[in-house]
Amino acid sequence: MSILKVSGLSKIYESGSRRLSVLEGINFEINEGDTFSIVGPSGSGKTTLLGLCAGLDKATSGTVILCDTQLDKLSEDARAKVRNQSVGFIFQNFQLIQTLTALENVMVPLELRGEKSARKRSMELLDRVGLSDRFDHYPTQLSGGEQQRVSIARAFSNNPRILFADEPTGNLDDETGSNVEALLFEINLEQGTTLVLVTHDMDLARKTQRIVRIKGGKIISDEMNMAAEYNEVSLH
Repeated sequence: MSILKVSGLSKIYESGSRRLSVLEGINFEINEGDTFSIVGPSGSGKTTLLGLCAGLDKATSGTVILCDTQLDKLSEDARAKVRNQSVGFIFQNFQLIQTLTALENVMVPLELRGEKSARKRSMELLDRVGLSDRFDHYPTQLSGGEQQRVSIARAFSNNPRILFADEPTGNLDDETGSNVEALLFEINLEQGTTLVLVTHDMDLARKTQRIVRIKGGKIISDEMNMAAEYNEVSLH
């Protein structure tokens, strides 16, 4: 079953008389439960593409159907509602709220949904990512790896159908990054979430079932990866 369908997607930024084409004619479809990576060099348009797929921005032309909803026909408030109900995010720079503790950061999406068990669910997730003893610490009191673990817990807090991760290990050293990668794929598999990774790291991309390469705003290859390291077979 398709969870994300992108058709004829283009994004053009205009500044005065100048037009900058960032994405052109992007097409792909992702099935529920798949792991999928978008790779390309800096400036290739991959982060812009992630933002359009997640409804963080609107395309110049084309359509995005996310979780059975056509995003380009929605207002910003309506797109935000779709994200809050069905989407999780992990960013390279963690995007934690500095004035909130680890526990409070994880609780934010749940409180926005009015969940009565927000604290209990958040504590369980912090325990799952190995931070049950750090729940009352603020981001500045946590290492980079610990902050990304908090963001992973937050991303899964609302039981998202799809999770978008933008360079999730980009600010981490190799060992910490490997540990965070393993944790991300394990929880993703446990919860049956669809995972969409944006990365320039081919080693990370090869851990997903499908790899789309973009360059100059266009898809140059779209391949199934039968040797994906993290899948149901390798984790069980």
